[in-house]
Amino acid sequence: MNDKANILNARNAGNLIEAVEKYLASAALYYGHGTGNALDEAAALVFHVMALDHSGTAELYAREATDEQRQRIALLAAKRIESRQPLPYLLGEAWFAGLAFEVDERVLIPRSPIAELIADRFEPWVNPDSVRNILEIGTGSGCIAIACALAFPAALVTATDISAAALEVATRNVRRHGVEDRVHLVETDHVVGVSGRFDVIVTNPPYVPQDEMALLPHEYQAEPALGLVSGSDGLDSARRILQDAPKLMNQHGILVLEVGAQWQGLERAFPALGFTWLEFEHGGTGVAMLHAEDFGDRSGG
Repeated sequence: MNDKANILNARNAGNLIEAVEKYLASAALYYGHGTGNALDEAAALVFHVMALDHSGTAELYAREATDEQRQRIALLAAKRIESRQPLPYLLGEAWFAGLAFEVDERVLIPRSPIAELIADRFEPWVNPDSVRNILEIGTGSGCIAIACALAFPAALVTATDISAAALEVATRNVRRHGVEDRVHLVETDHVVGVSGRFDVIVTNPPYVPQDEMALLPHEYQAEPALGLVSGSDGLDSARRILQDAPKLMNQHGILVLEVGAQWQGLERAFPALGFTWLEFEHGGTGVAMLHAEDFGDRSGG
């Protein structure tokens, strides 16, 4: 019996996950868009198609699938292998900070460890009750901005992106989560035209060096290069942010900046800045936190 037949003959969610895992594991796939291995990806696929609650109990694995659901699961598993597209693009949905977001090829797939910081409301770096204005630079799907708006119900969030196409997706997600009155999307290059002072500036900008793009797994190359590549050393965007963000920070504000594997290069480029490199319970590196006072007289107000 072949892998597709195994899926079509599976009875319940648990059986389907086992069959899909075996099918995916037989192919040279790369995982890293919300899942870390074939089992996790199989579970994500099955739960999505069967509309199962990710926070549900073990009883969900005994839920019987319909013939239509089996067919859909088999089709998506085959597409995942044949196209090497990240699974969230095939599903049209990704999860971030416990929330579901619409995604497609116009935006990066959410996967930043910044989700943990939002869940903790950026404590102990700020007093959450005093946060009133948040800025996200390079919002993409809008996931960070929206998660911040929901974590800080008294705050207004400004979210910028240079890509009009990405902002179309972000607009849909803002409406999906009902935060139209508190998340303001701005089409601009980084922070051009943005004014005011912010308690929290958070950003996950492009940080892949140009020459490394061609070396990335096919799954990453399926994402928009505009959201990944940032100059020869991957730090062009981070340099602009470190130049411009201090002028927009409140006196006790913070900047959270993700640069992934380029963190050592960033330290070498800005030796005078006292970066605090954050640690994460669920994995992830290369996220720096800076206070307004770390920039001297360039910030605060």
